Amino acid sequence: MYTVSNKLKIGSFILMAVGLLGIAIGFIGAPGTVEEAKAIVASHDDGHGGGHGAADAHAPAAGHGDAADAHGEAHDASHDEHLLHQLQNKPWAALYVGAFFFFMISLGVLAFYAIQRAAQAGWSPLLFRVMEGITSYLVPGGIIVFVILVLSVMHMNHLFVWMDADVVAHDELIQGKVGYLNPTFFLIRAAIFLGGWIFYREYSRKLSLRQDESDDNSNFKLNFRWSAGFLVFYLVSESMMSWDWIMSVDPHWFSTLFGWYVFASMLVSGITVIAMVTIYLKSKGLLPDVNNSHIHDLAKFMFGISIFWTYLWFSQFMLIWYSNIPEEVTYYVTRIEDFRLPFFGMVAMNFLFPVLLLMNSDYKRINWFVVLAGIVILSGHYLDIFNMIMPATVGDQWSIGIPEIGAVLFFAGLFIFWVFKALATVPLQPKRNPFIEESRHFHY
Repeated sequence: MYTVSNKLKIGSFILMAVGLLGIAIGFIGAPGTVEEAKAIVASHDDGHGGGHGAADAHAPAAGHGDAADAHGEAHDASHDEHLLHQLQNKPWAALYVGAFFFFMISLGVLAFYAIQRAAQAGWSPLLFRVMEGITSYLVPGGIIVFVILVLSVMHMNHLFVWMDADVVAHDELIQGKVGYLNPTFFLIRAAIFLGGWIFYREYSRKLSLRQDESDDNSNFKLNFRWSAGFLVFYLVSESMMSWDWIMSVDPHWFSTLFGWYVFASMLVSGITVIAMVTIYLKSKGLLPDVNNSHIHDLAKFMFGISIFWTYLWFSQFMLIWYSNIPEEVTYYVTRIEDFRLPFFGMVAMNFLFPVLLLMNSDYKRINWFVVLAGIVILSGHYLDIFNMIMPATVGDQWSIGIPEIGAVLFFAGLFIFWVFKALATVPLQPKRNPFIEESRHFHY
């Protein structure tokens, strides 16, 4: 039976403590008034050689009379309020990106686990306990994300502009979507998604553990049927979740590929974490039957799904860019102009690095090399979520500072603690899976 080391526990608690401090600093430093927001922007502008000039560029020209002055004052007031909301969103957006990123890792692992079960794969049963340990984070991670969504509905932040009645009253496009984009239905859908994912995880793990003590394969067969059915629910719910939790932060933009794009991101991130946790446990002598061929196959999936993600990213970008429809292309113009480094850096980390590091078959068997590639891939997909959320919530006031780093550290600590605590509760190797011997002797 695996026992979580004191070093790992202490390390995870330190990460959570430092992360909480960073998150708290972000909320304490957020402006409470328009004047404070202006002061923050002025300080930022002084350090970068001048401001963005949005207000000046749109201010009414002198000499147009009282009507022009009134219009200019109204515009300035609206701009100031928008700026205040952006700066107030910074700690919330940092928290949301970190919370969703680690939650999506466990959700990606759940999809991969269900695929292995439904396919009755012979190579992977030795890794099932690792996958089940990682998916245990669905419960705390899902609760945290749901709480953030509830707080958004309660207007504690401005992450989702369509939740603001004043915005909807003056926006015909959002008014046409209120049948779907309304707070009550939004939370009901979120509860259904989380309930379905967590139910399958808990029930499938229960059947998996029962199989070890059974004298037949009935639990294995039942798990197969539930996994096949769950994948149908997963594909529909994951797409809707990506529309609700990510795409709706910018309700004027849409993409028919977006659900698949987010799925590819969470799947490759999940497989990467499976590989890294497996390598760690194997280095401690806890997975003696896992061999380099298992690591090779995980790295092969990391490589292949990275290519699949790139295909979806390029297809979405290319079609929108060359069609040049204002309602669609604005999404990328904003990111290229204001988020150039994280936008193109994310593409390099999620495509170029996996290709260069993992194309060679021999490198896929070198554990430290797979871990190095995994760190790059996870960092790149964190930036991917960052690029999805930040432009619509904080605009050009973005940064990767104390609250962003704090959120990553806190959720990384919580993720590590929860996953390894789950791994320590049961034996790390299944006993009576019908394919366990095939998995033990798997060689590529």
